[in-house]
Amino acid sequence: MDVPDEPISWRCQAAALAPGQTATFRLERNGKVVEGFVVNHAGRHHAWVNRCPHAGTPLDLWPNEFCTEDGRHLVCATHGAIFAPDTGVCLEGPCPGARLERLPIERDGEALVISCPT
Repeated sequence: MDVPDEPISWRCQAAALAPGQTATFRLERNGKVVEGFVVNHAGRHHAWVNRCPHAGTPLDLWPNEFCTEDGRHLVCATHGAIFAPDTGVCLEGPCPGARLERLPIERDGEALVISCPT
C-alpha cells in the first residue's frame, strides 16, 4: 500500500517575504503535525513552531498575525507575551526568558526550506 508523502519540509521563495512579513505552514512527520511560521526580521529569516511556551496556544489569534503593531517583535495573541523575532526569547509578559521552539531553516538558491524536527 502506498503511503502519501508527508510534508516534512516547506519551501517558499525568500523574496516573497519582505522584512516584517510572516508566512504560516504545516509540517508532518510520522503522524506528528507541526504548525509553524517564518518571519523576515531585518532581512534574515527565522522559523518557529506556532506555539506559545507559556500557554501552549498558537501565537496568532488571527491567521498569520504574529507581529506587534510596530513590527519590531512577535506577540502571543492569547496573553500578550512579547518575543524577540530573531532569538524567540520572551522579553515581556508572563513567561520572561522562555523561548519559542526554533525550526531548522536553510537556503536552497533563492528558496527557504524549513524542515520538520525529528
